[in-house]
Amino acid sequence: MIRDVPEEERPRERLVQLGAEHCSNAELIAILLRTGASSESVIHLANRVLSKAGGIRGLTNTTLEELMEIRGIGMAKAVQLLAGIELGRRISRAMPEERMTIRSPRDAAEMVMDEMRYLKQEHFVCLFLDTKNHVIDKECIFVGSLDTSVVHPREVFREAIRRSSAGIICVHNHPSGDPHPSREDIDITYRLYEAGEIVGVELMDHIIVGDGCYFSLKEKGMFPGLN
Repeated sequence: MIRDVPEEERPRERLVQLGAEHCSNAELIAILLRTGASSESVIHLANRVLSKAGGIRGLTNTTLEELMEIRGIGMAKAVQLLAGIELGRRISRAMPEERMTIRSPRDAAEMVMDEMRYLKQEHFVCLFLDTKNHVIDKECIFVGSLDTSVVHPREVFREAIRRSSAGIICVHNHPSGDPHPSREDIDITYRLYEAGEIVGVELMDHIIVGDGCYFSLKEKGMFPGLN
């Protein structure tokens, strides 16, 4: 039980002494759970939760019902975990509103990486920029498998014009984790670039996000304007 664990190894005490960044995933989950199950410490329970969910990535997509199927996790503990996960998501979504300046493809990729890398479907997101490359806003335009029949330039540039954007960066994720572009990804980029030339809003890049990595068509010399 947790009382048998040396004080300096207990999750809450470690967080107080060392800071949250030095706690393992299991220790942070144990702090949310607060108590263990019958004849089991909270650390052991937290490790079982991670194992059943398939790690921290799987935990982000776990439902209330799935959590409650884990022995030792009742309604209260499941709700505490889901609240912690959702709070993390909201903090991540709130960060881009700080009017970040995009100086490189990496800046754009890192801005959305955490919220997009674990999505199970493809999401097509636009970053709307002003003349100084400050991010005015971002919006998810499409959800689902992307092809030229569903990614309509009129939808993308209508939102850009509504925000008086000087330029846009398009970002979408590959749920497989591999960010390399498909033929459809390249075709979509060309269509959007051509539409942007007509309406006077520059398509500055198209970035594909994988699992902790990204692919910038502009950075790799595959961008229409570089030809």
